Amino acid sequence: MCENNETSITEFLLLGFNSYQETKIILLIVFLLIYISILTGNLLIILLVATSLHLKDPMYIFLKHLALADVVFTSNIIPNMLHTIINDGSRMTITACYTQYYFHCFSGYAESLILTSMSFDRYIAICHPLRYRSVMNPKVCSYFIFWSWATGFILLPIEFISLSNLKFCGSNIIDHFFCDFAPVLLIASSDTNSAQWEDFVLSILFMIVPFVLVEISYICIFITILKISTTNGRRKAFSTCSSHLAIICTYFVTAIAVYIFPIGQNTSYEIKLKSLLYTILTPFLNPILYSMRNKEIRRSFYQQFNKILKDT
Repeated sequence: MCENNETSITEFLLLGFNSYQETKIILLIVFLLIYISILTGNLLIILLVATSLHLKDPMYIFLKHLALADVVFTSNIIPNMLHTIINDGSRMTITACYTQYYFHCFSGYAESLILTSMSFDRYIAICHPLRYRSVMNPKVCSYFIFWSWATGFILLPIEFISLSNLKFCGSNIIDHFFCDFAPVLLIASSDTNSAQWEDFVLSILFMIVPFVLVEISYICIFITILKISTTNGRRKAFSTCSSHLAIICTYFVTAIAVYIFPIGQNTSYEIKLKSLLYTILTPFLNPILYSMRNKEIRRSFYQQFNKILKDT
């Protein structure tokens, strides 16, 4: 409960990037262009996989759901972030704040599990190619997709029970560009130990464990690649896998740095910078590194584009 001389808070004030007034317009334009690029690239992937008959392998199904997760992930944050930049701040009710954080976790956890599924798919395809069709059959692929989305939906309410019991008195200022876990807990007036432990456990389940599984998969993949006899074949395989691993590491390492380490070890500037890397950079790069460099995706795009030209 709040003290007699304190008022219970019903809304938060997000500061966003108000300390960067001299670059306000530049930030607005850059983030808007990135958001448009994210939507365009990921929606294009969803459309191509949904309409192209030859993009039905598990890898492309995973790509479609990764693109969907990226659209939800960024659309939950960037529009309000742009509003915050324009207005030098943004007010959100506690309910709206928790709703934003819920969809942030829901889509983020789904993305983590989808990336893990994709790594396993690549591991089977490269390390056990003769067993690929039998292991990654449509039923198994459907299970991976279903649980990637459902696991967070099932487990997240546990954390939100503790969040809903938090009390906020005094300051309502959140020095961040969206309602994230650490900045919200920094201004909580009640005990946050329960919420922090629950978030820590969920972070282990959805970040540390998937990251370790991804690393193990790619270590096995690289070992198999080293056995390729031709230099050109090894170079091509290393180029593709290295780019995939780089974007995965960027996502997981920055997310882990924000959510696993204690709140006090991150300054407001550090939290914003790390959050930008996994909330904006990785969804921006995913369509480029995972799809636009893929021959089948490019072929499907050109076919659809030529079909549209012929129809017009």
